[in-house]
This record gives sequence, C-alpha cells and structure tokens, in this order.
Amino acid sequence: MGKVYLVGAGPGAADLITVRGMRLLARADVVLYDALVEPEMLEYCPQAQLIAVGKRCAGAATAQRFINKTLLDCAARFGTVVRLKGGDPSLFGRAQEEIDALAAHGIKAEIVPGVTAALAAAAELGVSLTERGVARNVVFATARVGEGETGSDWVSAVAAADTAVLYMGVRQAAEIAAALTAAGLAASTPVRLVESASRPDCREFSFTLATLPDAAQLALSGPAILLLGDVFRARAALTTPLRAAA
Repeated sequence: MGKVYLVGAGPGAADLITVRGMRLLARADVVLYDALVEPEMLEYCPQAQLIAVGKRCAGAATAQRFINKTLLDCAARFGTVVRLKGGDPSLFGRAQEEIDALAAHGIKAEIVPGVTAALAAAAELGVSLTERGVARNVVFATARVGEGETGSDWVSAVAAADTAVLYMGVRQAAEIAAALTAAGLAASTPVRLVESASRPDCREFSFTLATLPDAAQLALSGPAILLLGDVFRARAALTTPLRAAA
C-alpha cells in the first residue's frame, strides 16, 4: 500500500503552496485535485497521473464517496498519492472523512497544511485579523449545512467574536445578515467580501451588516469569503463600493 498526502494547495496563487507541498507534488505518482486548484500548480507534477475530483457550489461536484474510493484504489496501485485540496485540508475540506476511509483500510495518511482563504483575504485587504485593543480572537465558521447534517450554532460564535470569517456564505448573505442582527450584532458592523483572494482577478467589496443582502447583486465567478469585525472599519473607504462595481 502507498501513502496518501492531503496537501493544502492554498487559496489560489500557485506560489502560495508550501515548499513541502510542492516537493510532494514533484514526486507524486498520482494527484487527485480540487476544482479550485489553479492549472499552473499542476505544472509542479508533470510526472504524475492527474485525476480531477472537484466540487463547486451550485455546480458539478464529485461525490465524496467516489473520492474516498478513488483514494483507496490509488493507494493500492501507487507509492505516493497526493490529494491536493484547496486552502488548508483541515478547514471545511472534509479531510477527516478521507482520513477515516483510508485508516479503515490500514492506509497511512498525512496532512500537509496550506494557507487558508481567510488569511489570503486579510492579506488582500491589508488588514490584520487581530489588533491590540480591538480584536483578540478570530472565529472561522460556515453557515452552510449539508444534506442530512445537523446545523451548528455558528450565529452565537460569530456574534461573540472580535473578528469573524464566514466561508461559503455569499449565497446566504441575506440570511446571515438577518441571523446576526437578531443575535445583537450592530447593523453598522463592517463586512468585507473578497473574491478570488491571492489571484490576479481578486476583487474586494465593502458592506455593513445592514447592506450585506446587497451582495446577491454581485456577479461572482470565483470563490468568495466574508469577513466581519471592527478591524475592517478603517479600511471601508478604501475598498470597492458595491454601487461603483455594478
């Protein structure tokens, strides 16, 4: 049996993968890669067999059960298997399901961390997620609930945070705004939306919690993330207003 490496591809830019991740790609026998992995990154593994196992919200998606089975099949055939996952494998990437499937068959797996989208988005905005006297904690959350899954109390966690980052939340912008307002968060709370963080076509948009439902007007083609908190207040005038971008 081979060994499977769950490698974080980072937020998009090919040069934001870790050195360890790049070295593993260079010696991989097979690479199973996500939909958000840039084609340029696959140039790091010209020797490897490539298998696309992407998932996109409201788009074509590879079933997780199929991905797990393909990993098992590849581990039986190859020595070094790389599962290239967008961002960091441990954040909203269903890595545990893949690790558990491999472990059930006695196959070793190793996680190689990656730069998650929250950090790339903060870098694009030029804003630190923490700031002395303003933000001493950060919450990463998602409002999405998969079919057959039990929802989490993400509202309380986000409402109590100094800085919060919501993954996969743009389509639920109106519901998120209503839930957080009902939880006591001020309507004037700054919200930033960053699309395609770290990529050349990155765009930034400025909202408050009250105007966040307007995000539904945006024609977004890349992955987007929402960031909330007072650390973004001073940056509001420097980001692209929704009206100007329409």
